[in-house]
Amino acid sequence: MINNLNYYNVFYMVAKTGSISRAANQLYISQPAVSKAISNLEESIGIALFVRNSRGVALTEEGTILYDYIERALDNIVKGEESLKKYNELGIGHIRIGVSTSLCKHILLDYLKPFIKDNPNIKVSIDCHSTKNTIRLLKNEEIDIGLICETELPKNITYSHIRSIHDIFVANSDYIDNFPYRETEAGLEAGEETADTQPEAASYSIFSGSIIGNLIPLMNVQQSVSDSEVLTEDHIRDIFRHSTLMMLEEANVTRTHVDNYLNKHSFHCNQLLEINNMDLLLDFAAIGMGIASVVREFSESYLKDGRIVEIPLPTPIPKRSVGFAYLQNRHQSKALCTFLDYCNIS
Repeated sequence: MINNLNYYNVFYMVAKTGSISRAANQLYISQPAVSKAISNLEESIGIALFVRNSRGVALTEEGTILYDYIERALDNIVKGEESLKKYNELGIGHIRIGVSTSLCKHILLDYLKPFIKDNPNIKVSIDCHSTKNTIRLLKNEEIDIGLICETELPKNITYSHIRSIHDIFVANSDYIDNFPYRETEAGLEAGEETADTQPEAASYSIFSGSIIGNLIPLMNVQQSVSDSEVLTEDHIRDIFRHSTLMMLEEANVTRTHVDNYLNKHSFHCNQLLEINNMDLLLDFAAIGMGIASVVREFSESYLKDGRIVEIPLPTPIPKRSVGFAYLQNRHQSKALCTFLDYCNIS
């Protein structure tokens, strides 16, 4: 059939004009070439398509059936070309983006809102997955681009940094206020001497000034602390040892990054609560369920209105990179190129 495509075009023009000579003129080829093409097509399918008459040629019954199909096929080709032209002129397209729910809410939306406004004819599909699953979808060409936290990538995937994020630990101020009581209760359960350790609630002012200056009294250290001093690693170990630590589930890129930090500094918690959504981590921390591992940039509203406070670390968790990832050698649609340009990604 593929070998007959050129013959079909000749067949269509002869049938439309009713003349081999007129068809030759329309196709800018010789009459013998037209006759040869018709002869080859008839021989290929084993059916006579034309009969000669005084005015030129006319379709046989079988030729009329074939002509109806060829006419619709060529008409669809013309419509396809017109659609492509319109697609190109109007910027019509489709982009499939893979992203985690947190990165989508706190970073991607800032890019999508103006992009969609300026490119209303480009359809955007969002597949919400973890960074690891987003990379898998990208490798399988099930998405066009992914917004991910930087991690080890296959060689054929390009990564372009757009911003940095910072992992922190946060808690509700009431939860921190009650730390001395949890510490004492833990000592009682362990059979420790507690005569001199039972704290008085009034002894622990909380956040009257800097969080750094007011967390040390919670460690049962009876001394005045200036705002310039920071918690030591021993203080942080005490906090975690007597607290519930809330984190994202294992195998998550964020969880792996924070776990590496905790292991490096020998920080261990009394109880671990795993949650699959960072927004829930913030909400649970805000109601005093424990200490949550979150991203500072995603927690700004909670921190600003005092629902949670950041626990100062003597050694900050290393910052991370967030960026767009896409396949290097895959053909990039015009819609994807438009999005990359819009985000200043080269």
